[in-house]
Amino acid sequence: MMTSEVQTFIRFLTTERGLSRNTLESYERDLLQFVTYLDVQGITSWRETGKMQIASYLSQLKTLGRATATLSRIRVSLRSFFQYMVKERIIDSDPSVFVEVPKLEKRLPKILSIHEVEKLLEAPQAEQVNGARDKAMLELLYATGIRVSELVSLNIADVNLEMGFIRCVGKAEKERMIPLSGIAMRMLDTYIKQYRMKLLKRSPEEDALFIGHLGTRMTRQGFWKIMKRYAVETQITNEITPHTLRHSFAAHLIENGADLRSVQEMLGHSDISSTQLYVQVTKLKMKDVYNRAHPRAHL
Repeated sequence: MMTSEVQTFIRFLTTERGLSRNTLESYERDLLQFVTYLDVQGITSWRETGKMQIASYLSQLKTLGRATATLSRIRVSLRSFFQYMVKERIIDSDPSVFVEVPKLEKRLPKILSIHEVEKLLEAPQAEQVNGARDKAMLELLYATGIRVSELVSLNIADVNLEMGFIRCVGKAEKERMIPLSGIAMRMLDTYIKQYRMKLLKRSPEEDALFIGHLGTRMTRQGFWKIMKRYAVETQITNEITPHTLRHSFAAHLIENGADLRSVQEMLGHSDISSTQLYVQVTKLKMKDVYNRAHPRAHL
C-alpha cells in the first residue's frame, strides 16, 4: 500500500512537473528506502508516520556515514512527497516540516589551470575514430560548460554549426542556446562528417550525437571512463571528475572578465549564488598567485 502511493507520486512528478529521469529515479529510490525502514519499524500506513520516524531515519543514515548532501537530498524527497500527500488529502499534516538536517556546506569547485585543460584537450588522437569523438566531446564540454548528462543527451539536431551554437535541454527540461568556440565547431564538424557513421553499428538510425563502443548513445559512465584514461595519460595530478571541465569553463570565463549573469545563463543555474562560487575560486587563485610572485608577500 505504501509503495503504491510512492509510485502514484512519481507518476505525478513525471506528468505534472516534467522532471528529468535522474531526478525521478532519485526521488523514487529515497522514498522506497524510507518505506523499507518504516516496514522494519512495523509501520504500514503513512498516517502512522510522524516526525519521530523521519528524524530517527535521518539520524540512522548519518550514523552510517551518509554525507550531509545526501541527507539534505533525502529530506527534500520526503518533504515533497508529504506535501503532495497533504494536498491529495491522504494525510492531514506534513510530518517532515520541522525535521532538520545539518546545513550543507558549499565547497568550492575544483578547477584545472588553462595549461592542464590544454593538455587534456590535446590528449585524444584526433586522426582516429574514437579519438576524434573524444576530442569533440572534450572540446564541446570546455567550450560550453554543459553538464555531462546534457552532453550525452545531445542529438544531431541539437547542433547548428552554421550559426555556431548548440541547443541544450537541462534540469526541469529548461532549454538554452549556448555559443560554440571555433575549435569546438571544427572538431564537431570533423567528427560528424568523417567518423560518427563509423561508430554506428547496429543502429544507423540513432539520433544521438555521441556514440559509444556498442554503437548506441554514449553513457555518462562511458564518458567518465574515457576522461579518467586521458587524465592518467596526461599525468594531471589535480582531481578530475565529469564536472571538472564545466567548473573550469565557468572559472576561466569569470577570470577573464565575463559577467556573472551571462555565465549563469550558459551554465543553466536557476540561482546566481551557484555561479558566484566561481568568483570565490578566482579570488583564491589571485591570492595564491600574489603569495607566490610578490617579493614581499611573506615578510
